[in-house]
Amino acid sequence: MVAIDQVLEKLSTVIDPDLKKDIVSMGMIKDLELNDGNLKFTLELTTPACPFNVEIEDDVRKVIAELSDLKAFDLNVTAKVMEGRSLEADTQMATVKNIIGVASGKGGVGKSTVSLNLALALSQTGAKVGLLDADIYGPSIPLMLGMEDGSMEVEDNKLQPADVNGLKVVSFGFFADQSKQAAIYRGPIISGILKQFLVDTNWSELDYLIVDLPPGTGDIPLTLAQTIPITGILVITTPQDVASNVAVKAVSMFEKLNVPIIGVIENMSHFVCPKCDDKHYIFGNGGAKKISEQFKIPFLGEIPLNYGIMSGSDSGKPIMSTNTDSPSAEAFRASAKNVAAQCSIIASNLQEEMESESGDSESSNEDSTNNGTS
Repeated sequence: MVAIDQVLEKLSTVIDPDLKKDIVSMGMIKDLELNDGNLKFTLELTTPACPFNVEIEDDVRKVIAELSDLKAFDLNVTAKVMEGRSLEADTQMATVKNIIGVASGKGGVGKSTVSLNLALALSQTGAKVGLLDADIYGPSIPLMLGMEDGSMEVEDNKLQPADVNGLKVVSFGFFADQSKQAAIYRGPIISGILKQFLVDTNWSELDYLIVDLPPGTGDIPLTLAQTIPITGILVITTPQDVASNVAVKAVSMFEKLNVPIIGVIENMSHFVCPKCDDKHYIFGNGGAKKISEQFKIPFLGEIPLNYGIMSGSDSGKPIMSTNTDSPSAEAFRASAKNVAAQCSIIASNLQEEMESESGDSESSNEDSTNNGTS
């Protein structure tokens, strides 16, 4: 009769393609039961947006099928997002597992549109997602969500995010007296507003908080990087050199601040002709891939130039909510899965570092004890 050790040995041959580790050592096998040839366990993926979830499940079923003497096999597949930042070092936002800053070197690259649709794509996988519109000078997320008249409440001295399309949303654009006025504030005040939006908001339990940063390398990106531990920065660019050359500055800034770079996404990558299906590279070709190669950071996707994306943003009907079967929505979905995968990789590396530091600390304490008693 097959034994539990044999089951675990088989399962340890299944490797997570992103993490490059076996699913047993990663703790992805939960509640394993083996009674009289009846096998039952839960496969807990590192994120519901895992790009390889189907492949991993198929591999699990394949190796279990190789075991003889099994009468029945019951597999339950779930997901629990890993913590891609040190929650112990951030007691103010300890309920948010991953904070992703979305940055660009310059304006006009569609960063807010990408931020919103990526947030929606992650939410649609079952993840709990928040979206912080940190562009105080030019908040656009309320317009893109059709919430120009939206507002936020304050309860127990905490800002309550608006709940729309499955997202927890905070934006300076929700404040009515600022909706048609310019935000005329100096850097310290802007930084103070962002800190309030981060730590004085009731974000509740979130797997991912997407922070849509203003373009450039000014006060707000610096404040985000220096106020709280974040998972990393996602850089948005367009194909042309003038955009990618400026995006390089954003990458350089965050690297100097020791903030991980999650990867780069190319927006308005190409136009697909509806009549001939040919790709037309209107703004050039390969800007994001050049950044990826130069800085050795992941290239996470390309979003096509599409009228539906633009019109959806202007009308408050994002394409990930209104046309989920379109090629553009699929591009956002693929990019979101790649972003989630990179967050899991960062989380896995962070977990290893913490375990290593813990081991070194215990070893040091033992040495001190032994030296003291010898």
